[in-house]
Amino acid sequence: MMVKRFLVIFSVSDSIPLFYAFYDAFRFGFAAVFITLHAAIHTGILLEWRRDKKTAETAPAPPEPAVSVIVPVHNEEPRLTRLLESLAAQDYPASEFIFIDDRSSDRSPQMLRRFAAARGGAVRIITLEENTAFNRKQYALQKGIAASNGDLLLFTDADCCVPDRWIRGMAARMADPRIGITIGPVFKRPAGPGFFDAYQCFDHAVRYMYLVGSTGIGAAGGGFGNNFMVRRAALEAAGGYGAVPWSPTEDAALIATVRAASRYRIRSAVGRDIFVITEGERCWKALVNQTLRWNNGGLFSPDLSTRFNFGFLMVTIGMGIAAMPFLWAAPSLWPLTGAVLGAMTLNTAATLLLFGSALPRKGPLYAALTVFTPIYFTFLTVLGFCGIKPLWRPPPASGCLKPPPPPQPPAVS
Repeated sequence: MMVKRFLVIFSVSDSIPLFYAFYDAFRFGFAAVFITLHAAIHTGILLEWRRDKKTAETAPAPPEPAVSVIVPVHNEEPRLTRLLESLAAQDYPASEFIFIDDRSSDRSPQMLRRFAAARGGAVRIITLEENTAFNRKQYALQKGIAASNGDLLLFTDADCCVPDRWIRGMAARMADPRIGITIGPVFKRPAGPGFFDAYQCFDHAVRYMYLVGSTGIGAAGGGFGNNFMVRRAALEAAGGYGAVPWSPTEDAALIATVRAASRYRIRSAVGRDIFVITEGERCWKALVNQTLRWNNGGLFSPDLSTRFNFGFLMVTIGMGIAAMPFLWAAPSLWPLTGAVLGAMTLNTAATLLLFGSALPRKGPLYAALTVFTPIYFTFLTVLGFCGIKPLWRPPPASGCLKPPPPPQPPAVS
């Protein structure tokens, strides 16, 4: 009996230091893994910046490759003029423009026809009378790609504005025949001076910063569908666009398909000559819907590599943020929150260094945005794991207090 009691006392007292050993290994191990992950991402950013600097200065070897610019359009009358004017200013002669009018009921079709009349035979308009696909944009893109002739396929959206040398700049980054996809940066146009508009501009830039870093270390798993170029040969080597699985994030699905099924490389560009500007959302409800779609696309991607990488990043960010409210009672949790906020501080510095010219000048506000960003990412992750699904494309004024922008005149020079 005395031996048994001694063994019990010994085992309990012995388990206490063992628990603290595991606890220390967990909290400091978490910090080490999270910081190492972000060190790798920032190394990827540096590598990709150096690559892009070289390729941006390389003109495509003559003859210039033919480029098909493919744009899906659905009731974009208030925002379409900016895009058409910027496309009209392009200086790349070996290009064609393909617009897919996806059941528009406003004046978008008339605006496209006017643009086509001004540009001549280099413009084609495909009209969809019905579209019941899971991802209607993906279906529209499928039709546009099938009608295209270019060796390089360049994608953007109807609410974007592209720089004058956009086509030439993206084509220059495909000069290496081993490159199958080049992803370009997209930034939001702020609609006001407040925190909401500053945050959504910053959020967009931080997401692209992560994309550049992951691409730089060979783990590209996403992209912005309103600024990326695909080599037709790479798409065909992966089985064609029909081989891309239906996804709420069709751009990421296309990139994952080409990466997994072909020998072609994927690059991210950072040069100002290809900065694309898109319209921002008008309220928090619309922004949450948009960013939840992006987050769910990563968390539940059909590509296992993308799902693991994105999921690991979001879950670890969430762990650091979840520890924050308990620091007053358990200050020993500081390595979790400290690692997340420290990495986010480096992210902010890298984002402003690379893309500060495209972001609102908010100065000290970026300190608040640095803290708010991982909290917002955690919020989206919780929604995703709780099974909350976004609307694919909510009505323009769904729940927003801000009025929509006034319609722009349809005339295009």
